Amino acid sequence: MLGKTYDTQVCSAARALEVIGERWSLLIVRDVLFAGATRFADFQRLGIATNILAKRLDSLVDAGVLERRSSKEHPDRSGYAATRKGLDLAPVIIALTQWGDRWAAPGGPPILYRHTGCDGAITEQTTCDTCGEVTDLAQIHVVHGPGFPEALMIARKNRPKVADLRQHSALGDEASAR
Repeated sequence: MLGKTYDTQVCSAARALEVIGERWSLLIVRDVLFAGATRFADFQRLGIATNILAKRLDSLVDAGVLERRSSKEHPDRSGYAATRKGLDLAPVIIALTQWGDRWAAPGGPPILYRHTGCDGAITEQTTCDTCGEVTDLAQIHVVHGPGFPEALMIARKNRPKVADLRQHSALGDEASAR
């Protein structure tokens, strides 16, 4: 069984999974953002057991992704709405959908995200925030950010570089070939 946290990971993606990585979480957020779901009954259409749905909704509220709102028509009942934190997941859902359309939708995309203004396709692209160029993975490199622990940075500086390991491995291959 997987743990609930990724304490050993120094990675914002891992930390994000602590919040939205449970099985139904992104589908709930997707339905709030793009399908108008606000009520418990709306989310039951996903096929989630009611006890699991209640836990997922509570965890998304506790994490600040969703908030409970009272209905004007029925003040005794509450619904759910996305917070700013929840709204910021829209590009993640669109990117995951694009991946699914490419790799997990043999009959073609089951839904399309379209721009209301012109009906153009909505896509999620990786772009440089300085020059605006759309990049491919070969043009992306990783550097330590301000939140990277200094102790790990020092430990990593003392580790052999990947290139050094490859060179050592190649020398070992040559020696064993002789």
